[in-house]
Amino acid sequence: MSWNAEQKMRLLFALRSKGVTEKAVLTAMENIDRGLFVQGLFADRAYEDTPLPIICGQTISQPSIVGLMTQALEVGPRDKVLELGTGSGYQAAILSQLARRVYTVDRFRRLVAQAQDVFDQLGLTNIITFTADGSYGLPDHAPFDRIIVTAAAEDPPGPLLAQLRIGGIMVLPVGQSDAVQSLIKVRRTETGFEYDELLKVRFVPLLEGLGRE
Repeated sequence: MSWNAEQKMRLLFALRSKGVTEKAVLTAMENIDRGLFVQGLFADRAYEDTPLPIICGQTISQPSIVGLMTQALEVGPRDKVLELGTGSGYQAAILSQLARRVYTVDRFRRLVAQAQDVFDQLGLTNIITFTADGSYGLPDHAPFDRIIVTAAAEDPPGPLLAQLRIGGIMVLPVGQSDAVQSLIKVRRTETGFEYDELLKVRFVPLLEGLGRE
């Protein structure tokens, strides 16, 4: 069952009210049915602006946070994007509407397989999935125009900064996993990195190694 016009309208209203105003981002989020990425007990809450539990002890972020992170990333149609933390696949699907190619990595094989099934169902052929330790990025495919991290580290990981193209942008939550985190926008310049703090958030911690599932 796909989402109806009223659900779309309500979700888009919630997005705008939280500051997601970029037309291309709103269109991308209108094109991707969040309900396809939420299964089981919480399926009937897929169109609420709230985070929800998914398998492997992870969460699908609330749509307004997905929208704000995507907006901050300033993705262009020629961009190559790296996402760390595939999770449900929802964020990667949104990015696929805006970028030339999306590389997405998760430490849980089950999550990657489930997300790939939805990507196939939607015909999203510009997303490439990997099961790997995301804290190291994907050096073989670097550099990237944009990098998005959907798990919190204490500091922006060095390997990821190194894989960001000059002029590129990275958006990620930074802070202790059990305390307040800040969403940070990092821009790589010819001479170094510029940092902007965007808003307070709460994400699962960025962990090294592969998951057991």
